[in-house]
Amino acid sequence: MARQPIGDCPRWNGQENRKTLSEPSDSFEHMDEQRTARLSESLRPDVYAELLADIKQEVKTARLRAAVVVNTEMVALYWRIGHLILKRQRDEGWGARVIDRLSVDLRAAYPQVKGFSRSNLHYMRAFALAWPEIVQQAVGQIPWGHITLLLGRLENRQSQDFYARRVVDEGWSRNVLLHHVRHRLHERVGTAPNTFNRTVPPEEQEAVHELVRDPYVLDFVDGSEVPKERDLEQKLITHIAHFLQELGAGFAFMGRQHCLLVGGEEFFVDLLFYHVGLRRYVVIELKVGKFMPEHAGKLAFYVNVVDRQLRKPEHDDPTIGILLVAGRNDVVVEFALETVGSPVAVSTWSALPTEVRSMLPSAEELSATVTSALDSDSQSAD
Repeated sequence: MARQPIGDCPRWNGQENRKTLSEPSDSFEHMDEQRTARLSESLRPDVYAELLADIKQEVKTARLRAAVVVNTEMVALYWRIGHLILKRQRDEGWGARVIDRLSVDLRAAYPQVKGFSRSNLHYMRAFALAWPEIVQQAVGQIPWGHITLLLGRLENRQSQDFYARRVVDEGWSRNVLLHHVRHRLHERVGTAPNTFNRTVPPEEQEAVHELVRDPYVLDFVDGSEVPKERDLEQKLITHIAHFLQELGAGFAFMGRQHCLLVGGEEFFVDLLFYHVGLRRYVVIELKVGKFMPEHAGKLAFYVNVVDRQLRKPEHDDPTIGILLVAGRNDVVVEFALETVGSPVAVSTWSALPTEVRSMLPSAEELSATVTSALDSDSQSAD
């Protein structure tokens, strides 16, 4: 006796049932849409946004780690190649012509690999010669383009290490590195007359000394360049970038002509910054003339007031003052600073020719430049 179909169980009828089994029905699609809708309703937007941001950050971090690993391996490879060339030249008495031949043979063997030019092989040899070891050295952590710049422009290992450490610590691009090398930053850090040795704790003196440069190179305000009106805004923003770059990493701009109210009288600080790394306010006073003894007393006064009114002792270390002057007599500065009990330094702010220096802006104009550019940048962001 043939069985009868139970309920709505479909009979097998060939093509019709094959279609039913092989293609999703509209009901299934509708169920998926319903589940997605219910899921969307159950998700808290803030929590989901946080999850998405966390995943994006993980992807970004992984890609960065991969790039760092690739760079580290390439730098290590170039050092090993340079070491091999250097060793063979010493052992066999070969001259520079071996590098020419190696360049031809290596490019023939690896036509898809860049980096085996004659000049690059010379850099590899110079790299191994300058650094007999690169393990735990800052230079082993920076891009190859930065290394070739150091090798090509600096001969002293101490100065090369100085810039390599700055690249690692402050994340300089190659252009920023080039800027600081051109302006001999390693010769300008920590050389300004100051009171730090007796006003700053010994364990903090090195970091504070590195905060101050002498001179501060303000070549970006060369008066011989007259920008067009349509370029003015961009010029000002560029000036701000260069000014902060010249100050160094860690400076946060707090304001210009910052008003200090003392005993019912108003006093105005030219430029006020906060250094994030040192957790200190930094008062900068600009003078277009030569240093005068009264300048030191006025700067110390501003430093003391900022310490009293703005600094939070539980979070911030004592304020630092930097006086930028067009010129100074170091003997006069030494006598003027002897009685100053605050951490201050006196630095020059221009090493440009006299005819160019005369066209540089005043303290007020430079301060206005800082504020105007930042305001313009803020409005464009809005």
